[in-house]
Amino acid sequence: MHRSGTATPTVTTELFGKVGDTAVHRYVLVNPGGITVRVLDLGGVIQSLDAPDRDGVPANVVLGFADLDSYVANNRPDAGRVFFGALIGRYANRIADAKFSLDGTEYRVAANENANCLHGGPSGFDTHVWQASTFGDEDSVGVRLSHVSPDGDQGFPGRVTTVVTYRLDTRNRLTIDYRAETDAPTVLNLTNHAYWNLAGEGSGDISGHLLTIRAGSFCAVDESLIPQDVPVPVGGTPFDFREPTPIGARIDAADPQLRIGHGYDHNWVLDDPAFAARVHDLGSGRTLTVRTTEPGLQFYSGNFLTDALVGTSGRPYGHRAGFALEAQHFPDSPNRPDFPSTVLRPGETYTQETVYELSVG
Repeated sequence: MHRSGTATPTVTTELFGKVGDTAVHRYVLVNPGGITVRVLDLGGVIQSLDAPDRDGVPANVVLGFADLDSYVANNRPDAGRVFFGALIGRYANRIADAKFSLDGTEYRVAANENANCLHGGPSGFDTHVWQASTFGDEDSVGVRLSHVSPDGDQGFPGRVTTVVTYRLDTRNRLTIDYRAETDAPTVLNLTNHAYWNLAGEGSGDISGHLLTIRAGSFCAVDESLIPQDVPVPVGGTPFDFREPTPIGARIDAADPQLRIGHGYDHNWVLDDPAFAARVHDLGSGRTLTVRTTEPGLQFYSGNFLTDALVGTSGRPYGHRAGFALEAQHFPDSPNRPDFPSTVLRPGETYTQETVYELSVG
C-alpha cells in the first residue's frame, strides 16, 4: 500500500493565483493512508483527490481544472457551467420559474437555466472567494471556509452567514460539515458538486462503475427537470440501484425520464442517509461510500460533459467522464410543502454533514 510518508495528517497552504486583486489559495490535506485532497477557497472547490488503488498506486479520482483561469472562465454566466467540485448555494438544484413564496411574500430569484434558478443563480456561492483557515491534530486536518451572503443576494431574502468545514481523517474519510444562520426567514439548500471517476479522472466514462443507492423512490421530473407529483417507487424501473448495478446498464433505456436529461439527473429519496450510496470500480478496486444527514441524493451521470473540458491531467473529459452524488434536500422544495422543508429562520442553525469514505477491495 502506498503511504504518503506522514505519520500524522498534514495541511499546507499555497497561492493558486489571483482573481483581479484577490488572492486565491489552495489547501492541501494529506493523510497517512495515501489520500491527498486539494481544496480552493474560490467556491470551496475540491480540485483533486488522490487515492490509492488496490495495488497502492494513487490517482486523482475527482474532475477539475489545472489552473485558476479555467475555473474563472467556467464561472461566467454564459459558460455552461459544470460546477466541478464546488460548494453550491444558496439553493442547490432547481427552483421552478425562479420564484417561491415565504410567509405570504413572493420572492423572485435569478433565473439561469431557462426559466428556473439552478444552484443559486448566476452568481452563487461557487463564484465567490471564501475566507479560510486551517486546523489539524493527530487524527485529522482540514480547512474551514466562511462566506456572508447579503440580503437580496440573487433575489434570496436574509443575510446568511455560512461556514463549511472540509476534514480529512486517518480513516480515509473526507467529511464536509455545513452550518449557516440568517437574520430573516429564507430558504437554504447546500451541497458539494464533486464529479467522481474512481478509475482516475480523464480515464474514460463511468458506465462500468457499480452503483448502489439506498432509496426506494425517486423524484420523477418534467421537461425542465422539476419534480412532478409524489416520488415514484424505483422497483421495475431503470432507477432501481438498491443492489450494485453498473451505471450504464440501463442508462440508455427507452424510458421517458432518462430521455429528459439524456441520462440520470434525478433526486433519490433516501431510506437511510447513514448509508446513502456506494460506488465501486472493478478495475482499480476503489470504493466510494457516501453517508449524509440529508434526505435526498441527486445522482447526475455527467450527461453533458464534453471533450472541450480539459482536466487536471491534461486529457479531455468527454461524455459521462464523471458522476456526481450531491447530498441535499429535494429540488423545488420552496414550492412543495409536501417535501422536507428548506426554510431557515432567525435563531435557527442550518446543519448538514456528508461523509465521503474511500477504500479498496
